[in-house]
Amino acid sequence: MKKILTCLCFALPGFWVAAQTNILSTNLTAEQVLLGNYSPATYLPSVVVNHPDDIVPAILNGVSPDSLKAYLLEMIPFENRNTGADTLSAVTGIGAARRWVHRKFSEISVQNEGRLLPSYLQFDQNICNSPRHRNIFAVLPGIDTSAHGVVLIEAHIDSRCAGECDINCPALGMEDNGSGTALVLELARVMSRLAFDRTIVFLITIGEEQGLLGAEAFATYCSTKGIPIRAVLNNDVVGGIICGATSSQPSCPGFNHIDSTQVRLFSAGSFNSRNKQLSRFIKLEYIEEALDLVAVPMMITIMSAEDRTGRGGDHIPFREQGFAAMRFTSANEHGNANVSSPSYHDRQHTSDDILGVDTDGDSVLDSFFVDFNYLSRNTVINGIGAAMAAIGPVTPDFQAVKNNEFATVDITDPLDYNHYRVFVRSTTHDFDTIYTTFEKQLVFSIPSGIFYVSVASVDANGIESLFSKEVLPGVVSATNEPEAVILPAVELLQNRPNPFDEATVISFLVNREITYREAVIQVSDLAGKVLWYQKLDLKTGMNEVLYEHGYNVTGVYAYSLIIDGELAGTRQMIFAN
Repeated sequence: MKKILTCLCFALPGFWVAAQTNILSTNLTAEQVLLGNYSPATYLPSVVVNHPDDIVPAILNGVSPDSLKAYLLEMIPFENRNTGADTLSAVTGIGAARRWVHRKFSEISVQNEGRLLPSYLQFDQNICNSPRHRNIFAVLPGIDTSAHGVVLIEAHIDSRCAGECDINCPALGMEDNGSGTALVLELARVMSRLAFDRTIVFLITIGEEQGLLGAEAFATYCSTKGIPIRAVLNNDVVGGIICGATSSQPSCPGFNHIDSTQVRLFSAGSFNSRNKQLSRFIKLEYIEEALDLVAVPMMITIMSAEDRTGRGGDHIPFREQGFAAMRFTSANEHGNANVSSPSYHDRQHTSDDILGVDTDGDSVLDSFFVDFNYLSRNTVINGIGAAMAAIGPVTPDFQAVKNNEFATVDITDPLDYNHYRVFVRSTTHDFDTIYTTFEKQLVFSIPSGIFYVSVASVDANGIESLFSKEVLPGVVSATNEPEAVILPAVELLQNRPNPFDEATVISFLVNREITYREAVIQVSDLAGKVLWYQKLDLKTGMNEVLYEHGYNVTGVYAYSLIIDGELAGTRQMIFAN
C-alpha cells in the first residue's frame, strides 16, 4: 500500500511528471454495459440464482482458501510487479502479471456462459519511466438496467521494494497486495455464477505504490463517462495475521501478535459520510446475513480515519470523485513501510514480503505469512456486502424532528416499499438502535445527548438499501412547530468515538454565521501542555475535525475550541489503547 510522502515528488527521476491522458477501455462492450447501454437478456444465465437466500450460501460455500492460495502461488514467478517493471516478458514483470489477471477473468467468463466481460483500462502517464499503463477489470452485467449504480470490488496488484521504482528486486508482494488481488479474483470466480440486479466490476489496479495512480485513472474514467458508481470496496493488505514491529498506527499491539478474527474498515468522515455509511452497511449485512452461518465469526471494526496514520489506499481517488468508498485491511500488519529507516526489519515494502518459508528443506512452502483461512473470511465479508448492495432496493429520503421526549421520522418513498429501517447513532461509529417499521412515520423516545438518524428501505426479500444520509433531528414544540430555542453561536460537542482507537472525531455545531478572525481546536493534557492544534473554518451546521493521536496511548486529555483567543468550550476525551 502507498506510503504518503511529505515531500513533493513530481520532479524526481523515474517518478510521474505529467497528468494522465488517453484513458480508455479496451473492451467497448464492457464500457457500454457500465453505461447501461445493453440488453440484460443477453447476459442472463441459464439458471438464475439471484435470491439472497441462495446468494449468501453460494458465496459462503464457494469461496475457497485453496483457491486463494493457488492464485498467490501463481503470482510468485512474476518476481517483480512494480508498475515500471517489464511489460514484454511472458513470465516476469508487471506485463506478465496483468495478462495473467486478464486471462483469469477470461477463463472465468468461459466457465459462466461468457457473462463476465474482461477489459483493460489503458492510460498514459510517466510512472517510473514507463509511459503507458493498464488496469485490469471485468464487468458482470446486472440483470435489471433500471437498478442504477455499479458496485466495484478492487485491489492493486503492483508491488515494490525499498525503491519506489526498483524494477529488479524480487518484489513478490504477497501481503501487499497479492492478498487483495487473490480476493478480487476469487470473488469474480464465485459471483459470476450468480445474478445481480446491478452491475458488478472486479478491478485490479496498478500504480498504487507510486501514488494511487491506477485507481485515480479508473475513478476519473467513471466520472468523465458518467458511470454511476454506487459503492467501492477496496482491499489492501487483507491476508496477514502477524503483527510487525513497526505496524502503521492504528494497528497491532506488539511484535508477532496474532489476530485472525478481526478486519478493519477504513473510510472518510463521520457524521453524514457516505463512506462511513457504506462501512456500516457492510458490517450490518455480514452480521445479519452470515454471522449465524459461519464456522469462525469475524469481528468487523469500523475505524475513525480514512486510512492508517500517514498512509493511503485506492479507495481515496474514488471518494475524491464523489463516490462512496471504503477500505478493508487486516487487523495486524507487518510493518509501516518506513524502509528508509535503518532499524526497519518488517516485511512490508521489502523483498521479504513473501508467501511463506520452507521449514523442512523439501522445496515446498509449509509455513505461511498469508493465512488463507483468514483471507477467505475477509473475501466472504466483501462478497456479501457487495452482493447485498447489488440487489438491494432504492434508498428513501426522510425528515427527522424531535421535542423533549420523542423523535419523529417521516419517510418519503415514491416506490412504496412500506418496509423500512431507522438507524440511531450517538457516541460510536456503530448504531445504538435499529428500528423496523412498516409505516412511513416512526416515533421513538429520544436518547440523551446528540444523536444522528438515517434510514433504509427494505424489499420483499428482506434486504436493506444502502443507508441514507445522516441528519441531526430538528427541534419542534409539542404543537409540531419549530421551537424558539436560543442556541449559542457555536457548540463544542463530545468527541466520537470516546474512548477511541487511533483517531477520534471532534465535532462542533455552528448554529448561525459569526464574524471571527481565527478559530482553532486545541488538544492538551490535564496539566495544560498543548499537544496539538488545528486552525478551523467555521461553517454553518455540523463541523468535524479528525484528531489522530496514534496507538498505544492511554489517559484523559482535554480539547478546546478557541475563537479569537477566547475559550468557546472545553471537553475531555479518553485515550484507550
